[in-house]
Amino acid sequence: MLFGLSDEHVIVEPRSEQLLHPEALVAFERLCADAHDAGFDPLVVSGFRSFERQRTIWNNKAAGLRPVLDSNGVELDVARLSPVQVAFAILRWSALPGASRHHWGTDFDVVDAAAMPADYRPQLTPQEVADDGIFGPFHCWLDARIAAGQSYGLFRPYAEDRGGVAPERWHLSYAPRAFELQHLLTPERLCEQLQSCELELCDTVCGHIHDIYTRFVRIPDHCYPEMG
Repeated sequence: MLFGLSDEHVIVEPRSEQLLHPEALVAFERLCADAHDAGFDPLVVSGFRSFERQRTIWNNKAAGLRPVLDSNGVELDVARLSPVQVAFAILRWSALPGASRHHWGTDFDVVDAAAMPADYRPQLTPQEVADDGIFGPFHCWLDARIAAGQSYGLFRPYAEDRGGVAPERWHLSYAPRAFELQHLLTPERLCEQLQSCELELCDTVCGHIHDIYTRFVRIPDHCYPEMG
């Protein structure tokens, strides 16, 4: 469960056919009921993601087979970067395999289907979720629900730029279960998992694992909502 090596801990969200942790699904369904009353239609576009899928994304980016972007979304020439620079550039936009919160099923990406034209395909970009973007009104409503403690344990782990993962307003997390799982995921356990598979830049990553863990993996406890 911790590293996304199986999908035995997740179930299907019927509408999207995405996989979610059962408790996250209940919270999402309750949020949807409130959203519908407000004129919104939340839709999950990405739920559980396996270790193998994340490893493929990582390896392709490290090998230059998929674009690696800088903080402004501009494509980088990885051939001109050091291994450390490549690893940290990838981490800005893509989770390290074994460290993705999507592995747990507690985390998922959501859009407002009510705002989309019939042929629209969400890209999950900052422009889409800006206040004046296509999904802006939904996210403003959701901000208010989260701030008021009326989001059923769902919160935004990447609400702000803390110098690691770029802000992802579309990314929601079910706090009670995610908090527990995050505290089981240590730098040492993560390195052990990475060294057991074929991962590009593995030595570089493990050589900087504590910095990576602090900047890109661990969400500070104070960012989680009250769960009492």
